[in-house]
Amino acid sequence: MDYEDILAERVEDWLEITINRPEKLNALREKTAEEIMDAMADAEMDRDCRAVILQGIPKAFCTGIDTSEFEVKENEYYDSYRIRKRTRKTNRLFRDMPNYTKPVISVIEGFALGGGLELALVGDIIVAGGRAKLGLPEAKLGLMPGGGGTQTLPRLIGKSLAKELMWTGRRITAEEALTYRIVNHVTEEGGALERGREIAREISKVAPLSVMMSKNVIERGLDMSLADGFASEGDASFLLYFSSDRNEGLSAFREKREPEFKGE
Repeated sequence: MDYEDILAERVEDWLEITINRPEKLNALREKTAEEIMDAMADAEMDRDCRAVILQGIPKAFCTGIDTSEFEVKENEYYDSYRIRKRTRKTNRLFRDMPNYTKPVISVIEGFALGGGLELALVGDIIVAGGRAKLGLPEAKLGLMPGGGGTQTLPRLIGKSLAKELMWTGRRITAEEALTYRIVNHVTEEGGALERGREIAREISKVAPLSVMMSKNVIERGLDMSLADGFASEGDASFLLYFSSDRNEGLSAFREKREPEFKGE
């Protein structure tokens, strides 16, 4: 399918989505969010597609929300509130990403700022090139993170450090982000995509239903008590007993061969 703001290409067993608005340093507008969600929805229902890689251009992964869409007309403030809560595409993208059933690997080269970093944080795995710069600079503009950053970042690095990064608006390097455990891997400049592909290739070898169920339990479990998390894990684990992939995995193990998982 032809898109205006993104490129979408099937590579091996995963989908690669490239945000492609170089004139705006990949700032997100409504159309961008809509196209990302559309491409991801198609991949979600394709059993042969095992993951999504989300990347940008060499200069920027994404630099946040396009400020041209910030304007609210006089006497339409409450209408804007309703739109933000229910129908605004960029808000839906950030809300829906954690519930996506397949792994999302964000590949960052260049800038990942504001909503761009928040978009990566609501995915699953982040790989950054060596010259990547990450930050939440909204306070410098009289704003604050609005794509989940106040919730996702403290869960990763703790409240104190998250507050410092948000309240100073400081940009951090890829190596700092690795130290803070914001990103999973750092590569040399220009090498993040290939490392992301290596991860997607490894994920493609395992049972997709196992990935889906464990992702769901992990995402939900962070907001549960330990006892409730154990119960949720137990239920999900039990459901996999009835999958064909479980039988295939056990048979392949006994027969000392590579399993052929079908996601059923």
